[in-house]
Parts: sequence; C-alpha cells; structure tokens
Amino acid sequence: MARSAFSPSALLHRLTRRSSPAHDRAPSQSASAFAFGQQEEQAGPSSLTAAHQAASLVARLPELVVQADHIAATLYAGQHGQRRAGWGDTFWQYRQAQPGEPSNHIDWRQSARSTHAYVRETEAESAQTIVLWCDLSPSMNWRSSSALPFKQERAILLLLSMAGLFLRNGERVRLLTPSGMAALPSNCTRLERLALGFAHLAASPTAADGTTTEFQPLPPAELVPRRAHLLIASDFLCPDQTLTTCLNHLAGRPVRAHLIQVADPAERALPYNGRVAFEGLEHESPIDLPHVQTLRPDYEALVAGRDSFLASQAAQHGHDLTLHCTQDAPLPTLLNLHEKIGGKLGPLHRGIRI
Repeated sequence: MARSAFSPSALLHRLTRRSSPAHDRAPSQSASAFAFGQQEEQAGPSSLTAAHQAASLVARLPELVVQADHIAATLYAGQHGQRRAGWGDTFWQYRQAQPGEPSNHIDWRQSARSTHAYVRETEAESAQTIVLWCDLSPSMNWRSSSALPFKQERAILLLLSMAGLFLRNGERVRLLTPSGMAALPSNCTRLERLALGFAHLAASPTAADGTTTEFQPLPPAELVPRRAHLLIASDFLCPDQTLTTCLNHLAGRPVRAHLIQVADPAERALPYNGRVAFEGLEHESPIDLPHVQTLRPDYEALVAGRDSFLASQAAQHGHDLTLHCTQDAPLPTLLNLHEKIGGKLGPLHRGIRI
C-alpha cells in the first residue's frame, strides 16, 4: 500500500462521505499506487520542515525576482498607456452599493430615486494602492512531483510578477501580513524588498523555542486599506464559510479582490491507482482508499463544483477569480489576470479611476 501526503485531503473526505461503498471495498490484490515525487511533504509539516521550506525559498529568491522582473517587463511592454482622470474631490459619481456595504456609506438622497442603494465616491488622481497576500498555510508547501514547483513558490512568483508591473506603472504595492502591512528593508530594489518580505513570512511560523504557529489562508479584511486592490494567491482549500465571510467583509470596505487559485495537477485529476493511504497536510485525519481510481470521476466532479463555487462567490461580491496550475507557464495566467485587473484598476466599484 502506498502512502502519500496530499493537499486536498478535505475534498477526499467529502467525497468518501458521499460514496461510502467505494471506500468499503476490499483492497486490490495489487497494492500499487502512482506515488508522486519522493513523498517529501508529510501531513502537518513539523517546524523542521517549515524551516527547510523557508530556507529553500530564500535560496530561490534571486531566481524568482529575475523571473518576475522579466515577466513584468513583458507585460509592461504589451500594455497600452493609461490616462489618469479626475481631480480628487472635484469629480464624483455614484455606484451601486455592494453586498456587505456599511449603511453609513449609502447616499440615501440618491438611493431614494431608484430601487437600488447607491454610494457617492470621488475620482482620484493619486496612485492606486495594491496589496499582496500569499497563503502560506501548510497545504501550499506541497507538490506532486519534484519536476513541479511548490504551490507556495509559484504563488509568490505570480504575485511578484504582477507587483513588478504595478511598480512600473507607478502604483503603490504593499505586502500584507496577519498582523498588518509588512515593514520591508530599504537597501535593495522595490521588487527585492517584497521578495524578502515573503521569505520572512515563510520563516515566521518557526519560533525560537521550536514551536510552530498556523498561517491563515485568507487575509484579515480589517487590515486592508479601503479602496485598495487586493491580490490573493491561495489554493482556497479552506471552509466555504471562511471564504464567503472574507469576501463579504472585503466588499464592504470596499476592496476589490483578485483571487489567484494555485493548484497542483494531481489536485485536479487524482491520478492515483490501487490502494493509497492519504495523509492531510493541515491536521485532516488519514484516509485509506482501496481502488482509488474508481473515485476519480466523482472526485473530478467535486473539483469542478468547487471551482464553480469559488467563481460564483467571487463574482457575487464584486471580485474575480483566475485559476493557475503549476505545470503551466506563468505568463498566460498573468496575461489573463492583467486583462481582468486592467479594466478594474480604472474604477474601483466605479469609484476611483487611474
């Protein structure tokens, strides 16, 4: 019987609760399983594993920064010039209120003329604030093959690439941590500062006494500046209610969130065979599945349903979602993301324009 750490173990638990007959079958005579990599990712990474991952990330930072800067230059060369419009409080317009909008944001005089609630906002000439958040929870420290990047590493590359483009456009780019905005070093380029900030965050779960703390997959909405654009890179393997609550709170500030869903190909297709014992990365209980290949169609349907849920929740709260698989080159995903963000960096909820 093969054993494998597997990132979306929570999805497997959902699936086996719905299809218990497959779970109860006798084990196959062949105990073969398509094991990925060297099973270097274990369930619930220890502080040593976290420290090793942080050290590996630091070692890769120079290459990641070079890659990100090159990609940003490619995106910058291909974009059209953007014209700034408006003069602060001299130009204003109304937008429809978003779900979760505080009542004191509503312009009741304008709203009384329609069946919708409206908020009055001014156009701004100043640079836009871009906030980066990377999910550094244990499930992001996983890859199904040594030929693939870790999800965390690819997430950081995507964020740094977009940051490089924003910086070239004169925007303010900040890195959000669980306790607030990161204080970045000043003795290097702006992109290198952000990269060092990510490295510091990756190392922070390991305390001096060897204890570990858990990263939260989603940002604390109350720490995001109002009217900012927030880029969230995550696998979004969190409880549905956690995601919905976060998106609702962000919309109410208001903050425009751009969700980047980073997935390993094995998480999408479950390409295992035979009997496999799966171990979760975030304290999920182990699950032993005989004939795991028989669950593949149902698992793929579950993944498709999860994708649909993420997309619908993002759209419902005025945000957008972009999927990236780690076996793919980053540039097509970034072009797609740039196209989505490009139009929205103009009016934020039809409010701030650049």
